[in-house]
Amino acid sequence: MSDPNLVGMTTQHSTGPQHKPVTLLGLGPMGKALADTLLEKGHPLTVWNRSPEKADGLVARGARRARTVAEAVTASPLTLVCLTDYDTMHKVLEPAAEALAGRAVVNLNSGTPAEARAAVQWSEDRGVDYLDGAIMVPPPMVGQPGAVFLYSGSQAVYEQHSEALTSLGDPRYLGDDPGLAVLYNTALLDMMYSTLNGWLHATALVGSANVPAREFAELALGWFMPVVVDYAALARLAPDLDAGHYPGTLSTLVMNLNALDHITRTSEEQGVHSGHPRLMKEIAERAIAEGHGGESYLAVHELFKKATLSKEETSTPLP
Repeated sequence: MSDPNLVGMTTQHSTGPQHKPVTLLGLGPMGKALADTLLEKGHPLTVWNRSPEKADGLVARGARRARTVAEAVTASPLTLVCLTDYDTMHKVLEPAAEALAGRAVVNLNSGTPAEARAAVQWSEDRGVDYLDGAIMVPPPMVGQPGAVFLYSGSQAVYEQHSEALTSLGDPRYLGDDPGLAVLYNTALLDMMYSTLNGWLHATALVGSANVPAREFAELALGWFMPVVVDYAALARLAPDLDAGHYPGTLSTLVMNLNALDHITRTSEEQGVHSGHPRLMKEIAERAIAEGHGGESYLAVHELFKKATLSKEETSTPLP
């Protein structure tokens, strides 16, 4: 009898030739969303995570839980990697490099173009087919038609596995330069954080005259934001600003700091002025130092409401 910890029961959807097996490494919030979507779309799925218990729900639905990374990657022609960063990816994949030879890896970690190109070299040296990628939506949107995923590098890998990639959302192939996906990712996030910071700072500015955020949002977001972001979504958050309530349900400030670090380092790598993203990164670091690391990014609003911070609160002065 098969070990139920390794092989899911019979609840997985029946599959045909069009539903190719996929392996997924990493079951954080985004990895879990990827796994849920692949199961829903009928892909035979093998998963691995450093904390094996995170796969319990997926195994109950039909996924296979691998004991090791090598066992996981040999189960499918395609392995999706959804880990913290490139360093973590290398540490996880290196012991399984022999098993990966001749198979494809699609990396969905965040980082910089230089790290993406180094990952290509690492893969080529070990006979691994590699495609770099970036996810441009939060976990709840994965699998929806408007869920944009960016890919760059090997067009052959992209085309060979386009069916599985399309199952996750709306795939966009940017070209054969493997650094383009993470470059686009950091550029778009740069826009997002700049816009969000502008709204939060403006809200703090009118808040200095005791204007509630929900009142300001009607004019500010209705006048400016419709062409930039989802006005209704931000407007629903205004009462949280008034209450100082910033639940980090899907994404914490610490997680966002990782993205801001990538934007800053990418700017430096590309020879672009990095002062603006560095300032946004330092603001996030300040908020974390004040104890908001487990809250959402909106918690930087607490910093914007203050004129200065004491030296005891942080040793890094704002520019």
